[in-house]
Amino acid sequence: MIRSLNPVVGSLLALLLAAEWATSDELPMDVAPFLRQHCGDCHANGAQEGNFSLDVLSSDFGDAAAHAVWVRLFDRVADGEMPPPESEQPRVSERDAFTAALGKALVQAHAASKGTVFRRLNRREYENTLNDLFGTRLELAVLLPQDGRVDEFDNVGEGLGVSAAQVERYLEAIDAVLDDGIADRSEPIESTTRRASYAETRGAEKFLGNQWLKLDDGAVVFFRRIGYPSGMLREANIQDRGLHRIRITGYAYQSDQPITFSVGATTFARGAENPTFGYFSMPPLNDFGEPTTVELEAWIESRYMIDVTPWGISDDHYQIKRDGIENYRGPGLAILEIEVEGPIVETFPSPGHELLLDGLARREIEPRNPDDKQRRSYVSRFEIVSNDPVTDVRPVLQRVANRAFRRPAPGEEVERYVGLFRSEFEGGASFEEALRTSVAAIFCSPDFLFLQESPGRLDDHALATRLAYFLTRTAPDEPLRLAAEQGLLTTDPAVLDSHIDRLLRDRRSERLIEDFTDAWLNLREIEFTSPDRNLFPEFDSYLQDSMVRETRAFFRELMDQDLDISQLVRSDFAMLNERLAEHYEIDGVSGPALRKVTLPADSVRGGILSQASVLKVSANGTNTSPVVRGVWVTERMMGIKPSPPPAGVPGVEPDTRGTMTLREQLHRHRDSDDCRGCHAIIDPPGFALESFNPIGGWRERYRSLGDGEPVNRIIDARKVRYKLGLPVDPSGVTSEGDRFDGFQDFRQALLRDRDRLAKTLSSKLLVFASGREMGFSDRRAIDEIVQRSAEQGHGIQGLIRLVVHSEIFQSK
Repeated sequence: MIRSLNPVVGSLLALLLAAEWATSDELPMDVAPFLRQHCGDCHANGAQEGNFSLDVLSSDFGDAAAHAVWVRLFDRVADGEMPPPESEQPRVSERDAFTAALGKALVQAHAASKGTVFRRLNRREYENTLNDLFGTRLELAVLLPQDGRVDEFDNVGEGLGVSAAQVERYLEAIDAVLDDGIADRSEPIESTTRRASYAETRGAEKFLGNQWLKLDDGAVVFFRRIGYPSGMLREANIQDRGLHRIRITGYAYQSDQPITFSVGATTFARGAENPTFGYFSMPPLNDFGEPTTVELEAWIESRYMIDVTPWGISDDHYQIKRDGIENYRGPGLAILEIEVEGPIVETFPSPGHELLLDGLARREIEPRNPDDKQRRSYVSRFEIVSNDPVTDVRPVLQRVANRAFRRPAPGEEVERYVGLFRSEFEGGASFEEALRTSVAAIFCSPDFLFLQESPGRLDDHALATRLAYFLTRTAPDEPLRLAAEQGLLTTDPAVLDSHIDRLLRDRRSERLIEDFTDAWLNLREIEFTSPDRNLFPEFDSYLQDSMVRETRAFFRELMDQDLDISQLVRSDFAMLNERLAEHYEIDGVSGPALRKVTLPADSVRGGILSQASVLKVSANGTNTSPVVRGVWVTERMMGIKPSPPPAGVPGVEPDTRGTMTLREQLHRHRDSDDCRGCHAIIDPPGFALESFNPIGGWRERYRSLGDGEPVNRIIDARKVRYKLGLPVDPSGVTSEGDRFDGFQDFRQALLRDRDRLAKTLSSKLLVFASGREMGFSDRRAIDEIVQRSAEQGHGIQGLIRLVVHSEIFQSK
């Protein structure tokens, strides 16, 4: 009786347990008799308890769906779950013979298939690679179709197909990169400095005395966050896209504490996003009566204007309106001046310009009218001068192909692109046009788009590529390429370790943190839901930004300090700023910068499960579901993937009227034999997390818009009303039989098996690093990683090293 298995529809081979058993010679010898004796009564010859029938289960282990069912069957027998306790039990020798025979067949089948899928670059990897190679900062990912997801990750080969439409998008993307990377002028754009103030901005007179207060020193004070005119300063605008340095001078007005504000950019362009560059704090005037200048750098597109928005000072709007802004005595943000310097040119010409044009004679074509060059709209024209274009272009295309293919490109491969250049040039294209066409072909070729890995042990270049895309999410840099050319990565573990250390310290390793947590913890869905403003009026964009940064900073700290894997579940610290501390009701934290904060011994915070980002992405914005959160915990922290619900069984929806808890509804739902097995695993962690609301706040009672005790609040100058409804019951019993009274007890129960946490995290890291799902034949290698991790203290960075040194990572 295996309630959690589903039949594989489509195979009509009634091979198992039927009278014609002898025809199933594909099955190992010790498998069939065991199933006939111990499983036939409930799961064959028409019987299908738990909605599982062996009559329709294919014995073709090469079929992925059938293989997955056989693996689950293997696990149930090996764990002693099947046959169930009330049935006749097999002898130990019978069970061992069955699992040995079936296990061998499953290993062979999986090992034969796991290295057959080529993995292409996903959208993020594609964007990173081209931008790093050409020195551009283009948003290329938005030009490409969404990548498919497998086992939570969007860089797994099985989910990354290629269509004709996608190739067209690749051509558009590389064209944009070449346009941006190849210099269209002899000198870099001259950096300029623009200074502006709100007191002198266009339309200021409309808002001074109403929304803003102008002081004698020329500062304009914001007392609240408002919609229009917001903090957009038209005169602090960007004319040429690029890196800009922003300086904001001001002070906290009528306050002895710093005022927090955000700095972003706004544009009137339809459909464009308005980015936020960060959150900062402005202190009061110093002892000498001097203001403070906050400085930051940001990449800003043209036609954007700097936007400053204060936070946390907007509760007295009605008093301001009643008494007049000049009589208001509450805190405000005073801004004297905003200065924007840029674009700041880091290198000229760009790395991409050097990659394509180094060694070629390129000269500017002078305009007929010399005065044209003085116009801001003037675009220079260039030409490449060559007496032997084909000979001159060959080393260029060789150089480009070596970098694009992430390995030395053989001469015969390069000649294909030389031939394309010749064809274009002889057809009337200029040297540079023909070169661009050939280069575009290189960057749309399978050798660039796909990681070139042959089945078996990876060679040095393939290993360098896999390591680079794992730790920095881009192509190998110069030191890594040199080590690969010298053959040191596969022969000297110390050299490999040195590059692991170097890449983890590289600023680009932030991409590892971002991409891995986006997939593993599902942080990519942080904006998928918008919390109900009536139920959760305290939620704002500052909190959401802080949520995500907390989780990423937390994982960074665990990795950099090689902290014990148990800290994922319970840590004695959290990465907090003032907004998160307020949300978590923790005192003593001020300012918008994240910092490591020691937690009280009895704190419910600390660890991934109590972080607001995780609690938000596992809720729908209005209410929480123990099922949804339970599945999240079992899959992402415990490494258990529950079976999908049986066909025809309706889901359980929360009662929005607040008259019945979801726990009460689930008790009725799980009485079904088809549902009980899975819910025994997924419901307990979901119940434990019921102490956290949909935005990660702690709660004793559910909020409701229906029945309950009224609560009246004013947030952001807005009266809000909701009700406190039924009490939360976070107790339960784990699938291992451990009772818990609430989240803290459950957290302790989860910590009893550090090996399971290490196994889960190592498996997730391996999927992310190798670009394929882990399967039955990988179990032995993963167990070895976990064993060695335990011997080394289960450090997170140590686990990453073990992953890189593993057979799985170094083989296809």
